[in-house]
Amino acid sequence: MSASARRHTPCSALTGGPAPLAAPTRRRWLRTGALALAAVGMTFAGVSSYAAETIKIGLVTALSGQSARAGDALTRGMTIAIDEINASGGVLGGRKLELVRRDDEGNPAKGVLAARELIYKDKVAVLFGGLDTPVSMAIVPIANQEKVPFMGPWAAGTPITRNGANPNYVFRVSAVDEIVDGAMVNYAQQTFGAKKLGLILVNNPWGESNEKGIVAALSAKGMKPAAVEKFEANDVDVTPQLGRLKAAGADTLLMVGNVGPSAQVVKSLDRMGWKVPIVSHWGPAGGRFTELAGPNARTVHFVQTYSFFGATSPVSARVVAALKAKYPDIKGPDDITPAVGVANAYDAMRLTALAIDRAGSTNGDAIRTGFYKIDRYDGLIKTYVKPFSEQQHDALSAQDYVWAQFIDNRIVPVAAAGAKVAAK
Repeated sequence: MSASARRHTPCSALTGGPAPLAAPTRRRWLRTGALALAAVGMTFAGVSSYAAETIKIGLVTALSGQSARAGDALTRGMTIAIDEINASGGVLGGRKLELVRRDDEGNPAKGVLAARELIYKDKVAVLFGGLDTPVSMAIVPIANQEKVPFMGPWAAGTPITRNGANPNYVFRVSAVDEIVDGAMVNYAQQTFGAKKLGLILVNNPWGESNEKGIVAALSAKGMKPAAVEKFEANDVDVTPQLGRLKAAGADTLLMVGNVGPSAQVVKSLDRMGWKVPIVSHWGPAGGRFTELAGPNARTVHFVQTYSFFGATSPVSARVVAALKAKYPDIKGPDDITPAVGVANAYDAMRLTALAIDRAGSTNGDAIRTGFYKIDRYDGLIKTYVKPFSEQQHDALSAQDYVWAQFIDNRIVPVAAAGAKVAAK
């Protein structure tokens, strides 16, 4: 056989064995195998990507202005909770949570824009709404329409959760005006012996919500307000309103307003020289109250849902340690202010994570029903036992409230504050 013939003779003719795969066939097999392996790889990569894809949680709150401190407290409480959740494996079998914030500047129109951006652009699974009742009330219809659960860790307006929607996607771990109002009346009577209560309220939906609640609480006791006065959020002098309350014989004031206007009430009282007890909703806790109100800021007693002072639970110890490790300005409980923002946001975030897990997905309606499936959670504020149901979207009650005041720019429970003052 010539060399030329040998070069073109199949191996079977020389060895008696079967002919090997032709080169083109071998290449096709290798190419097919490579594609198959690539497809498998893509499948596993897709699973890995899905498992690693973060679930975004939105927060709309005041991050600038007089109430920025409260917005920062909400951020810190949510962040500590998210850090814990992610460190323990996340939710839904390994997906991590990611916080996305927007500043509403205390403005309902800006809050609506921020909420829409978080829902439509950032695709948040759950939206948290911050400080101001008017902002939250503006967001509620959007949340219900778009079927995005809306969790409230601060704003206390009664209609936020009791909004008439069915189904209702709005939940809250915070005070509720209707309950706070009754507590304010009781506290004023028990602490100051109040007989003629004068109301000084911000002129917005939050003030309206509290006026209804306070009037109802007084009516239940066979009483009426001595007088009701309103002020605007940007008023710098409320002596005319206070003068009318004094003339009506008010012996204690019930105040509802955020940091700035509440501070103006105190300063106006100073100018008048009127020493009258003030029992307040928690608006003064939201920012630079002592700086704006002056020395008599300490005379205002206001409601809170939590205080780190004297707290000895394992959850409290863990949260305080985490705050101290993450934020250099926190050395101890005195520095966690406003504590209510941190505590409400922390528990609200942990409960939300449980709802997502109970839902088994990030579908809004599934998460809504997931809240109803929470049986028990040992939280910071309390142990929650079936905190939510179709009929009840507020997790806290009057039994969860404490009374506080400012001492040396720190929010301290009234009893502890009295001890601190006596020690000076």
